[in-house]
Amino acid sequence: MMPNAQYLEILILAVIAAVILFRLYTVLGRRTGHETPPQERFRLSGEPQTSPKDAVLPPPNRTADPPPPSDLVARGLFDIKLADATFETDHFLSGARSAYEVIVTAFAKGDRATLKPLLSPEVFTAFEQVIAAREAKSEHVEFTFVGFKDVKIVHAGLKNRAAEITVAVGAQFISATLDATGQVVEGDTKSVRDVTDVWTFCRDVKARDPNWLLVATSGHEA
Repeated sequence: MMPNAQYLEILILAVIAAVILFRLYTVLGRRTGHETPPQERFRLSGEPQTSPKDAVLPPPNRTADPPPPSDLVARGLFDIKLADATFETDHFLSGARSAYEVIVTAFAKGDRATLKPLLSPEVFTAFEQVIAAREAKSEHVEFTFVGFKDVKIVHAGLKNRAAEITVAVGAQFISATLDATGQVVEGDTKSVRDVTDVWTFCRDVKARDPNWLLVATSGHEA
């Protein structure tokens, strides 16, 4: 009987110990409000880590240009600028004015050497044919460039490596074609003519040569 009594006593003590341990667990296992927040437990620096939802990320380091504008001409100029970082619209227009004056003056004089590097082969051929026809008739042109009324870009675009810009040029000049005897066969030696020319310039944006070539012309007198 004694062994059974001792066994029963041991069993009762074990149950009591289990109850006590359970109560300790239920008390010690609860959050008290003073324990370290989970996100701070494994920080390696002296400052608490910030919860991802509260983190303030630094602005991205971007150098991209703004999105292209909706206007077709502006969009074309934007595409050209992306392809050629050296392109500037104002600089182009200034160059177009200079090129226009040089080309019309050289054309009037029949100056092929000046014209050739400024024109595409097709345009140069057309200009050269007119010059040759004048020479065959012994005609010459008296020409005075007066100035510009307006110069504006009416089209711009980029296709592969070819940038293309069309400019409407409002210009004034005095021009007359004279025959071998000095008689006027076309134009006037005194009156100023108002002319609107639409010229298209083209350039390979990957080429080292910064010059634009005149690739198409059209125009009319005002």
